[in-house]
Amino acid sequence: MSGKEPPKYKRIAEHLRSAIEGGRYQPGDQLPSENALAAEEGVSALTARAALKELKNSGLVESRVGAGIFVRRPFAPIRRHGIQRLAHERWGSGASIWSTDESRALVVDHLQVTEVTAPPQIAAALALGDGETACLRSRRFVVAGRPVLLSRSFLPQAVVTGSAITLPDTGAGGTYARLAELGQAPVRFREELRVRKPSAEEAERLELTPDASVIQLVRTAWTSEQRAIEVNEMVLDAEVYVLDYEFDA
Repeated sequence: MSGKEPPKYKRIAEHLRSAIEGGRYQPGDQLPSENALAAEEGVSALTARAALKELKNSGLVESRVGAGIFVRRPFAPIRRHGIQRLAHERWGSGASIWSTDESRALVVDHLQVTEVTAPPQIAAALALGDGETACLRSRRFVVAGRPVLLSRSFLPQAVVTGSAITLPDTGAGGTYARLAELGQAPVRFREELRVRKPSAEEAERLELTPDASVIQLVRTAWTSEQRAIEVNEMVLDAEVYVLDYEFDA
């Protein structure tokens, strides 16, 4: 016995998907309007709208205000080199750890540095006592105008007060170089990652489609005294990022 036939809007969306994947519509091409698609398929404008929404939710097409719906251009993945980027010889020589990830310009388009009461799990990881605060460096990174990563870095405020870590521009080598100058150089890192659905705020800030996924990556840095000196919570667009770990046996 055959299964139930899918709704008309899903069948129309699948026809359009096949046309895109088959090359009838190229990246950047405009799709038929709701009315044109409704006339072409012999359905209501409401059904045509639902079909186009299905494609938009899949990330295959995008709306442009006042222009219509267009096939999205492919976005070359960002390869994040998880081990090389944290090597002392990089940030110790003044290079940014972010420079290992992307040959295109990875730009911070939002940056905020504040003193905060850390969330309980962060306070526990940093061994903050009652009343002790954290320095929070919150950033959003974009490539070619597309948001790709959110980052929240927590450090003990008592350690970094008066240093460039509390400023928007931390200088050559970034936060880790400044920690080294404070006698708190990180010597060991641990990264934990999982794939999940974004929160509403994350989806809005990363401009994600409703069915998108993100990679949550939490990095903890320790000093030679085995003190956790930083916890960095990152949220990456899973469609864009490839996590690359290369190491000797």
